[in-house]
Amino acid sequence: MIQQVVSLSLPVGEELVIQKNRIGSGGKRLCVATGTHGDELEGQYVAWRLAQILQEHPEHLHGTVDIYPATNPLGISTMTRGIPLCDLDMNRTFPGSEGGSMSEFLAARIMADISGADVAIDIHASNVFLREIPQVRLSEDTAERLLPLAKHLNMNLVWIYAAATVLESTLAYSLNTAGTPTLVVEMGVGMRVTRAYGEQLIHGILSLMAHMGMWSAPVPPVTPPIVSSDGAVSFINAGKPGIFLPTVTHGGPVTQGQKLGDIADPLTGAVLEEVISPATGLLFTLREYPVVYEGSLLARILGGAA
Repeated sequence: MIQQVVSLSLPVGEELVIQKNRIGSGGKRLCVATGTHGDELEGQYVAWRLAQILQEHPEHLHGTVDIYPATNPLGISTMTRGIPLCDLDMNRTFPGSEGGSMSEFLAARIMADISGADVAIDIHASNVFLREIPQVRLSEDTAERLLPLAKHLNMNLVWIYAAATVLESTLAYSLNTAGTPTLVVEMGVGMRVTRAYGEQLIHGILSLMAHMGMWSAPVPPVTPPIVSSDGAVSFINAGKPGIFLPTVTHGGPVTQGQKLGDIADPLTGAVLEEVISPATGLLFTLREYPVVYEGSLLARILGGAA
C-alpha cells in the first residue's frame, strides 16, 4: 500500500511528496530507506526488487516492511546530491525539527515515520568519484548491538568506524540514538545501478528477515563478511593532479609494493606518478572518476584481508 509520509507545497503550484510502500501488516517492522542523496541510485534497484518479491509471495511475509525509495525525491529528479532548492545535504539535517526549515521539517517527518521499527536499513551508494564493494558501516558505539544483525546482510565487509568519524546529523545516527537499530549499507558508485550488488543485498535482507521471524521462505546461507576497524584500513591519495588510470581490479587482492595505477598528464604524455600499494589486503574502494587533484582519494585497502 502506497502511503504518504510528508508533503510540502512548492512554487508554481507543485508539491514535494515523500512516499513509502507498506507491505504486510502487524508483527515486527523492517524499514528500508534510500535516496537521501539524489546521486546515489543503487538503492533504487533494491527497493524495486524487494517490493516485487514481497508482493509476489505474501504467504511468506510475517510482519510489516516499509520501503522508502526516495527520501530526497527532488534530488533524484534533478540528479543532484542534496536538496536542490537549498543546495543542502539532507543527510546532515537529522533528526530535523517540525518548526525548522523545509529540509529540517522533512527530516523530522521521516524520522518520526521510521522511528520504532525493529530494524531499519539505510542504503547508500558511493559518490560519482569512488566505487565501493558492498559493505555495512557501523560506529564503535553501536557495533556490539548491530554487528549480529549486519552479518546477515550478505555484504563483503563490515567496517566499524571510530565514533569521532560518525556524523551526528545523519539519518542512521539519529535513529540509533532514538533507539531504532539502523544499519548503513554502502555499495557501488554514484549515478549508476549495479544489479549484482543489488541482488546480493536483496539476499541479505531476506536472510535478516528470516532471522527476525519475518520471512518463512527458504533463504540460502549468506557469506560471512570481513569485519574490520579503522586501524586496518590504508588510504591512498594522489600526490599529483592529472588523470588516474588504475591497473588493478576493484574488489580484488593487492600486495604491498604492487602498482595500483598511473596518474597521467594528457598534455605532455608524461606519467606524473606511479601509485603504489602501501599494504597487502583487499582493495575495497577504487577511484571511478579519473580526474584527480593533489590529495584526491584514489583507493582504500583493508590490510590482511587478501
